[in-house]
Amino acid sequence: MLVAVLVIVGFTASGLAGAVAYFLPVLATSLGATGQSVVGSLGNRSPSDHDPFTVLLLGSDDDAKFVPGHLLTQSMILVRVEPATGHVTMLSIPRDLYVPISTGGSAKIDTAYANGGAATAIATVEQDFKVQIDHYVWIGLRGLVNLIDRLGGVDVVTTNPVLDDFYPADLAGGDPYAFERVAVMPGAQHMSGLVAMEYVRSRHDDLREDFGRSERQQQVLLALRTKAHTVGLADLPDIASALKGEILTDMSLRDVADLMPIASGLSLDKVARVLLLPPYTSDASVDGQAVLQPDWDRIHARVAKSFP
Repeated sequence: MLVAVLVIVGFTASGLAGAVAYFLPVLATSLGATGQSVVGSLGNRSPSDHDPFTVLLLGSDDDAKFVPGHLLTQSMILVRVEPATGHVTMLSIPRDLYVPISTGGSAKIDTAYANGGAATAIATVEQDFKVQIDHYVWIGLRGLVNLIDRLGGVDVVTTNPVLDDFYPADLAGGDPYAFERVAVMPGAQHMSGLVAMEYVRSRHDDLREDFGRSERQQQVLLALRTKAHTVGLADLPDIASALKGEILTDMSLRDVADLMPIASGLSLDKVARVLLLPPYTSDASVDGQAVLQPDWDRIHARVAKSFP
């Protein structure tokens, strides 16, 4: 899947590999300006090896009310890609999951990135879920909105309608602490970037709470993957501009180029979507804050099936 990376590349057909050299300066500008770096021993396997690999997708609110470099992750999705079979597994990690943090102590897993960046988020997920992560991609809130708008919107069948009286109105106006009322009705819809963000970001009045939001996030990622097939080489500079300052990854330009033939072989009917619903998790309270308590025996058994 690697939706964010696929869109940066802007094409998914392996026959276009010869055009990569022409667009390398554009890719370099986009990735370099957003702080691309290799973290620790990450990236020890290239997609060109054609072996299964795992990517951690991270998403954060990064508007004015947050301190740069100390952002919570509103979404954490483990993606396992098996190039030989074309099979993909997407496992959403609830942001309120109460876990041991790799740097010490226990807290909600969304704080790992805030207190140590990608290195701490990756080490925490590897430690707690007993997986190996090969690469990561982080995208900011405004970057996702810009990206979807540059692609002309996405088509989604909304299964979890949103009605939120306290949705953060931080993408428009001068008050990052303001709220507004938003509604996303059920059914087939063509969503702009802002509507898609409302759909994946809202936390209020969903009977499934954060699990409903995790499912909405997966739906929009799949819609983005479908949209990537309509993107041509000429669209790449605009996409790079839309993501400037809003995406971080440890992947090299060579890694991104190597993803092209892999991406072209992936189909939606081979995508497995996993949510850590009860009995994998249960509601709990720690020091007065509502959290999700993991049942690690169940989680590890489930994760081992798709992330050996």
